[in-house]
Amino acid sequence: MIPVCKPWLPGNEKKYVLDTLETNWISSSGEYINKFEEGFANFCGVEYGVSCSSGFGALHLACVALGLKKGDEVIVPTFTMAACINTIVLTGAKPVLVDSDKETYCIDVEKIEEKITDKTKAIMPVHIYGHPCDMDKIMEIARRHNLYVIEDCAEAHGAEYKGKKVGSFGDVGCFSFYANKILTTGEGGMCVTNNSELFEKMKKLRNHALDVPRFIHNEIGFNYRLTNIQAAIGVAQVENAEMLVEARRNVGKRYNEKLKDIKGLILPAEKEYAKNVYWMYAVVLDDNIGISKGQVMEKLKEKGVDTRSFFIPMHKQPAYYKKIVENVPDCGEEFLVSDKIGERGFYLPSSSNLTDDEIDIVVNALKEVFLGR
Repeated sequence: MIPVCKPWLPGNEKKYVLDTLETNWISSSGEYINKFEEGFANFCGVEYGVSCSSGFGALHLACVALGLKKGDEVIVPTFTMAACINTIVLTGAKPVLVDSDKETYCIDVEKIEEKITDKTKAIMPVHIYGHPCDMDKIMEIARRHNLYVIEDCAEAHGAEYKGKKVGSFGDVGCFSFYANKILTTGEGGMCVTNNSELFEKMKKLRNHALDVPRFIHNEIGFNYRLTNIQAAIGVAQVENAEMLVEARRNVGKRYNEKLKDIKGLILPAEKEYAKNVYWMYAVVLDDNIGISKGQVMEKLKEKGVDTRSFFIPMHKQPAYYKKIVENVPDCGEEFLVSDKIGERGFYLPSSSNLTDDEIDIVVNALKEVFLGR
């Protein structure tokens, strides 16, 4: 079975991890923490990085540091992963859902302003599957309405909008380093920012909001610390960051070339302003193809090709439409684009070190499924 994604650790990961073990710096202090934060912030083109335990932790730190609270609203795409919604809900604020752009699957920027009210405090664009959102329009809307911007970059390490890396546009950029991400530490996350006050605030919040003296708490904090062991892996990954990004892009480009003539299969976009990093090579079945997504995925599995279904949009999540807490998003609206891609989209194997032979196996399997339908 060719897995949908596996981590790639091509550099000094083992060497640096062994160093943490030999020196006994295995917890949330140690030289690799600062090296990882500084190196990754530099990679993103920003001043500061705050490492944390997950992408969820990064989003939550950003929301809390920006002061989101009960009564506030945050605009967020419905086609995303639940971490976005849950981190907003945990602050007491309410997520407000927006449909997707039909080409990029990112938030539809033309539908943001109609959702803004006097309660709106922030926009959380998600650079979905490695394609950047239209950040000029988002930042212009945010400036005009005096809103914060929290970029969810969990799937978009190294993606660029008009030559500038994602995470460097908003007030805070939030990254995940889960095992299937382009840069990985197994688990882990990072907030990046150019705002020194937010930087200090997030550093404090991630460590129980410890104050001076040490066990005084003037704020509610969290244990969102990253370990030095994980940071050691991160430092090695950052050393090869550009190579890892280009490797994932090359997988996408090879698929684009080999799949372009298959009718009924919608391939991922790369807009003229964008550098898509193809975190997952995401395809959508055309409406008239005559075979279901489930059937395609099952037939590919029989041929040794692993796949994953797209995210189920947030307005279809029972935890939200059943209103288990008062500030969940409203789910009664129609989101036609998100519904379609959620129902008809899936990923192909996308590991950065996927070989040409493996790509050929995947492509040939897809062609056999489509011809055999």
